[in-house]
Amino acid sequence: MIQNRTPFLNKISASLNRTEINAQPPVKEWQHRPVEKKLSHLTSDELMPAFIEQCGVLKNTTIVEVEAAQAMKEIDAAVQKFGGQSVALWDDERLTALGIEQLTTSKWIDEGMAVHIWDSALGRTENFERTNASNIGIAYAEYALAESGTVVLYSAEGQGKAVGLLPNVFIAIVKKSTLLPRMTQAASKIKEDFANTQLLPAAVDFISGPSNSADIEMDLVVGVHGPIFAHYIVLSDQ
Repeated sequence: MIQNRTPFLNKISASLNRTEINAQPPVKEWQHRPVEKKLSHLTSDELMPAFIEQCGVLKNTTIVEVEAAQAMKEIDAAVQKFGGQSVALWDDERLTALGIEQLTTSKWIDEGMAVHIWDSALGRTENFERTNASNIGIAYAEYALAESGTVVLYSAEGQGKAVGLLPNVFIAIVKKSTLLPRMTQAASKIKEDFANTQLLPAAVDFISGPSNSADIEMDLVVGVHGPIFAHYIVLSDQ
């Protein structure tokens, strides 16, 4: 919950010589709204080709579409493909519903993998250390953006953002029905999601493939600030 907001805003208003705080955002009557129109006429099925194409543009980014019943098989295949060793993932009921426990409590353990499920009771430091030591991170995306090959994550209890940032490989699970045209629609969805609550996510992350940087001599380097590889698993029937 936001604390001390009113005194803070009153102080800013006084500095600007304003006598009252406008609690409502100003109405913007734009003559043209091109950002709301691009790709917006397409269904999620029709957006998939654009999403796949953009993921192909992003370096070291792969995408596969499967039915939910095959999700665990695909997640396991992806983990094996990227070397296994150690996995960090969210404590997320959506992953549980897909059957992730058959991997985290049985198969991966039997194969000698180190598995860390984000545990708020451990505290921030230990969760970060265990996640940082993991080769692969797995999270569940709220939305995906066709235009940019982006997945949107909400950080919350049990869902630390580090899972998508620290391991060498990031695997995101995406419902096909949550595929949106672009950032404009994502912003609207986020506003809708939290319109009736003050309990906001700790962070909203927009991840477009692996970490890329060209700060030095304009040479593109992958993995400087985050994962080297990104893999999106789209659930076609959800």
